[in-house]
Amino acid sequence: MTSFHAMGVCEVLSELDSNEQGLSAAEAAARLERHGPNSLPGPAPRPALLRFLAHFHNVLIYVLLAAALVTALLGHWLDTGVILAVVLVNAIIGFVQEGKAEKAMGAIRDMLAPRASLLRDGERLQLPSEGLVPGDVVLLEAGDRVPADLRLLACRGATVQEAILTGESMAVEKSVEAVAEDAPLGDRSSMLFSGTLLASGSCRGVVTATGAATEIGRISGLLSAVEGLETPLLRQMDRFARMLTLVILSLAGVLLGFGYFVTGQPFAELFMAVVGLSVAAIPEGLPAVLTITLAVGVQAMARRCAIVRRLPAIEAVGAVSVICSDKTGTMTRNEMMVATVLTAAGDRYRVSGEGYAPEGRIEPCTHGGDMEHSLELLATASVLCNDAALRHGQDGSWTVQGDPMEGALLTLAGRAG
Repeated sequence: MTSFHAMGVCEVLSELDSNEQGLSAAEAAARLERHGPNSLPGPAPRPALLRFLAHFHNVLIYVLLAAALVTALLGHWLDTGVILAVVLVNAIIGFVQEGKAEKAMGAIRDMLAPRASLLRDGERLQLPSEGLVPGDVVLLEAGDRVPADLRLLACRGATVQEAILTGESMAVEKSVEAVAEDAPLGDRSSMLFSGTLLASGSCRGVVTATGAATEIGRISGLLSAVEGLETPLLRQMDRFARMLTLVILSLAGVLLGFGYFVTGQPFAELFMAVVGLSVAAIPEGLPAVLTITLAVGVQAMARRCAIVRRLPAIEAVGAVSVICSDKTGTMTRNEMMVATVLTAAGDRYRVSGEGYAPEGRIEPCTHGGDMEHSLELLATASVLCNDAALRHGQDGSWTVQGDPMEGALLTLAGRAG
């Protein structure tokens, strides 16, 4: 893998067979054909039918289906209908719940910028980021999301939010100077990485990697390679179903042999009685009770903004006592907020409110002096000495374009009126 972060600007352009005016349209098309689109490979979607049938892949369900078949052959249609209804309800509940989780996961799979500003044939263009190729020269302003891995060619006061890669909530300063070849990811100040956010300044960089070859693409590939494991509940249910089947078949064989060879009962009547006892011994309601219980747990987690994609996983989550996780942007919202204000006059204020929304209250913690005037001066300075901007989305959410700390100061000014 080429260490672009350790190369000079001229060396990088030579290695990528590019220049500061960008690629030609013909060369970009050829490279797009060779490297593929600049997009993260998503997981292959499972057809709805396969997702539904997967809920029948359980030893206990197999036992119930076998019982339904036997009762149908014996003409006990009511018993057959009850067993099949229980199995079907169990599958429908699981299918609907996991479908909701899949939709929620699909809504947050948007890590790349939809469009990018770049140079082609020396002209500035706005193109979909999927069309970027190695060697393209990209132009970024404060608030832009980095569309691919870039080696900086020029920058002016550029700071970047890299929390999604490094977990560092503070913006990192960038420069065009090469760094050591063995520098860790967080210290590669000459690079911009796909999915990160330019908090302040402006810069120009050349694309070094796209799609799955980017740093965030490597992380995505590692996550997709993780094998699914059976939860303790599934293992216990599988073991229980096997033991139950073995016990029922053993008892049925013993009863059939004893009744036929010892007591001399007619085989046909004896067989019907043994089959009835075997079916009665099967806990038809157990799968549905388990599924409903797990679904209730998933809904409770969803109310706390935690997505559980597979129902059985909720049992394993409930047994967890310690979670080791990178908190920034995952367990926390990666939003900076002003909680307390201390003015030069010694006045202290307590600030309430959520996120970047300007709604909230500022309450004095001390008394005396012209407190409102000092707070007004501070709020005015927070707005004037600020390069960030607050954006109000159509869904009612507030986001910051620029440095999160400056966004927090703008929010403070809004709450101050």
